[in-house]
Amino acid sequence: MALLHNRVSQKELKQRLMQETEPRTTLSFYRYVPIGDPRTFRDELYQGLNKLAVFGRIYVAAEGINAQISVPTPAFSALQSWLDAVPGLEGLRLNIAVDDDGKSFWVLKIKVREKIVADGIDDPAFNMARKGQYVDAAAFNRLTEDPGTVVVDMRNHYEYEVGHFENAIEVPSDTFREQLPLSVNLLKDKKDSPIIMYCTGGIRCEKASAWLLHQGFTNVYHLEGGIIHYANTVKEKGLENKFRGKNFVFDDRMGERISGEIIAHCHQCGRPADTHTNCRNDGCHLLFIQCADCAARYEGCCSADCRDTLHLPEDERRERRQAAARAAGETASEDGEGLPHVFNKSRSRLRLPDRHAEKD
Repeated sequence: MALLHNRVSQKELKQRLMQETEPRTTLSFYRYVPIGDPRTFRDELYQGLNKLAVFGRIYVAAEGINAQISVPTPAFSALQSWLDAVPGLEGLRLNIAVDDDGKSFWVLKIKVREKIVADGIDDPAFNMARKGQYVDAAAFNRLTEDPGTVVVDMRNHYEYEVGHFENAIEVPSDTFREQLPLSVNLLKDKKDSPIIMYCTGGIRCEKASAWLLHQGFTNVYHLEGGIIHYANTVKEKGLENKFRGKNFVFDDRMGERISGEIIAHCHQCGRPADTHTNCRNDGCHLLFIQCADCAARYEGCCSADCRDTLHLPEDERRERRQAAARAAGETASEDGEGLPHVFNKSRSRLRLPDRHAEKD
């Protein structure tokens, strides 16, 4: 069977999305479940979800499925019913986006990969069946009141920078693959301490919790449904919100507001800001944080050079893009499709926080 995929241009699809009047709901889900024939499973998913006008990005592998999608809001129940009828996907937890305008995706892409989250693990003895204990929002809040509990953020440095839980440890990295060995080393003196791991929707921290147990840690938890489910739960149940700032998301929104604080700073002028953008220069596309004033001054670019490049003739811009691509080697991030390189200050933040230090 020929691979099922969209044949309309990205530009046209995005224009169609912007013209839609029917509301959409953005959501995510994942499950570690054995899939015997990922390619056939992928095509069956595409046929079913395409009929429901679902857009988004889905990865399928022998170890399971990882999805970030949007669906027309009136078709949400139909989507749930359809997923429940797929063997292995019954009763999925669907994480509804916190801050959603329905314009997160404009095409359906389903890709077969070796792993649903790239981890670099090649140990045949590792088994996802033995993983940390789930904790819900209430249990998370309760456990983190204990100063002996270690809270670990299993997201990339640019995600941590704009928002994270109080007293959470950052594992500075560009990819989850890098984080796993770093986290084991960073926590090596905490093997018997209560450790709670979290991430955006749960997929990375679930695997990380299993990896720590495999490495001899004894008391490992992970936040059920990640930051997204936590934020929805504390709002619904009136619980204290221990998350500070914005939750970075891998779609066109690039972030959803969880609390009112702005904890990051513009990478150009240093003023408080937490809006991520990709440099408008097609030969750069650096992911960085930019305030509104700098966005106007630099025309959405990361530097004066990139801003000036925007005004060059197209053939000269193309030549510069090709040179930049050759120099960079097209090294895209493992965890963020379309985010080839990022402004990285994280290495200097490799430390355990002092939980007893006076707060600002």
